Amino acid sequence: MMQIFAFYLFASIVIASGAFCIFARNPVHSVLWLILAFFNAAGLMLLVGAEFIAALLVIVYVGAVAVLFLFVVMMLDIDFAELRAGFMKNLPLGLLLALVLLAEIIFGIGAWSAGGMGEATAVVGPPAGGPSNIEALGTLLYTKYVFIFEAAGLVLLVAMVGAIVLTNRKRGGVRIQNIQEQVARRPQDATRNEQPEVGKGVEL
Repeated sequence: MMQIFAFYLFASIVIASGAFCIFARNPVHSVLWLILAFFNAAGLMLLVGAEFIAALLVIVYVGAVAVLFLFVVMMLDIDFAELRAGFMKNLPLGLLLALVLLAEIIFGIGAWSAGGMGEATAVVGPPAGGPSNIEALGTLLYTKYVFIFEAAGLVLLVAMVGAIVLTNRKRGGVRIQNIQEQVARRPQDATRNEQPEVGKGVEL
């Protein structure tokens, strides 16, 4: 009973957050509703025993992608009048796509029910007595696919180094910090006693 209540709670919040994300007038509010949808989707993944996917949703999508969207939206100079005009112009196409997606969902649910894939054949979570979802994924990743995993890390490392090399250009007029000169500087070199006359300032 508790799992059913949690499922309907998370699912309803995901659907409501998605709707508010689409219809929110402020793009910043849309990103915040998207973050809420990601969190509740992670809760749904926990209910079916997919802890790794739930962690990915929180760490990658909420902690990186959604936050990046938020900063980009906040830094852009967005014309809200133009956005509303574009929304009304593309509204018929959006409604058509929504109807197509709704028909596909209804068709998929009907095929799932007609095919006998009910509660008797559904597998929720890891098998009893077996390793957890994260343990099984880690064992498979670091044994059978270890070379592919290392190659993916190498590709990401090369991409990071390439981005640093492409953006690290020498620029003129930039004051570079000299740590050795700062450490070797004496107090008498940094201060100077002056006795300026009345009405006159200090010459630098």
